[in-house]
Amino acid sequence: MDKSEEKRALRKELIERRTQLPDRLKRADMLQQVMRIWLVGRPDAIIGAYWPIKGEFDPLPALHRWKEDGELLDEPQMRRIALPVVDKEHQTLKFHAWFPGCPMEEDAYGIPKPKDTEVVVPTLLFVPCVGYGVGGYRLGYGGGFYDRTLAELQPKPYTVGLGYACGFVDDLEPEPHDVPLDALLNELGVVWPIS
Repeated sequence: MDKSEEKRALRKELIERRTQLPDRLKRADMLQQVMRIWLVGRPDAIIGAYWPIKGEFDPLPALHRWKEDGELLDEPQMRRIALPVVDKEHQTLKFHAWFPGCPMEEDAYGIPKPKDTEVVVPTLLFVPCVGYGVGGYRLGYGGGFYDRTLAELQPKPYTVGLGYACGFVDDLEPEPHDVPLDALLNELGVVWPIS
């Protein structure tokens, strides 16, 4: 089995493991709390995230609370949430403003995306992880969208992977194009950086 076949098999196994977690809702609640605590004191005004698919953790409730908390604190600049939209020409992601109830449409992959909202540049980006390993490396779905986006996005946002503890791969080998994340969170707390 070559390296790409191994990664394909690993992705399939990790997605299956994640979708079959008997206590996934409890784990999701725990990760919501970890995420909310981790966000306290962050200076970001625009945070990018993702629409959850295939049993991924849903970051949007915690981010909506983060946005509401900013309004309660009467901060001078409004906090905003953004979701990715595929740029077909460059095979990268652009981030469009999102809010509960905003108009949505499906992208080419069947994933909901904001429809006709403003393009924004997040200073913090939450990234979904099929799997993750030592050094802040993640295993995604294999399309390379996040790696290409992070290589080009200016200014580069602080990147945080989100996943469940069952997604940890102790021998995950990064490829030359892989961009390590600045931090990784799971339902047990901060996985990376190890302090």
